[in-house]
Amino acid sequence: MDATADLRPAARAGSLQPQQRSKAYWGLMDTLIIAKRNLQHIPRIPTQLLDVTVQPFMFVLLFRFVFGGAIKTGGTSYINYLMPGIFVQTLVFASVTTGVGLAEDLAKGLVDRFRSLPMARSAVLAGRTVADLAQSVLGVTVMFIVGMLVGFRPQGNPLGWVVAFGLLLLCGFAFSWIGALLGMIAPNAEGVQAFGFTVLFPLTFASSAFVPTQTMPAWLRVFAEHQPVSVIINGARELLLGQSFGATSLQAFAWCAGILAVFAPVAVTLYRRKTSR
Repeated sequence: MDATADLRPAARAGSLQPQQRSKAYWGLMDTLIIAKRNLQHIPRIPTQLLDVTVQPFMFVLLFRFVFGGAIKTGGTSYINYLMPGIFVQTLVFASVTTGVGLAEDLAKGLVDRFRSLPMARSAVLAGRTVADLAQSVLGVTVMFIVGMLVGFRPQGNPLGWVVAFGLLLLCGFAFSWIGALLGMIAPNAEGVQAFGFTVLFPLTFASSAFVPTQTMPAWLRVFAEHQPVSVIINGARELLLGQSFGATSLQAFAWCAGILAVFAPVAVTLYRRKTSR
């Protein structure tokens, strides 16, 4: 049975007295139910976790042992420099999965079924992004463990690590809404992948993720130092490597909040227009 059908109708008709509940409450409940549905697919299709487990694992080993000896980062080890970049890169790339999942739901007609249910329109997108946020928690945890095994040694205090973890999750959640928007505008899942990686590859590799931006040509350095992925990576690096919570961290949180504030409403608006036809 679909998880979307097991809670909401009973709650509306039963003892919860829905007339006493606000729209925000029901929107939240709908979001959690859709998120539950998406997470229930993982045991049946475990390959959905490859992009937040196996792929970052391979990137860590590749850069640590193949390129690490040739890249100089100044006052810290390369693995310490690398890991914040791997964290952010993985979360940014995972946003494509959000768009692919939505595009597949649209193609299969599942969204048409959702339209017939008494549920908030925004819950389909919000539930997908919340489910992907849960996967991001797993991905960051796996990457942290792998990083520790190959020499990563965060130098900050536990509070800084917690704040860095929060920044990473906010980053993943914000970029998942970019994926949701791609899922609305791309013609199919293949289109989402093509559009997504065309946009996200330059942002992740032309950044401070893998090499210091000082080694780049001047024209590329200007872009790399001021684009959002670099700012978020530098903020996470600042928190994980023992530096104080400063302007870079604040800018990183501001970028994540700004991305979320712009792309979430746009994605929901496009979804409502697309499903109202």
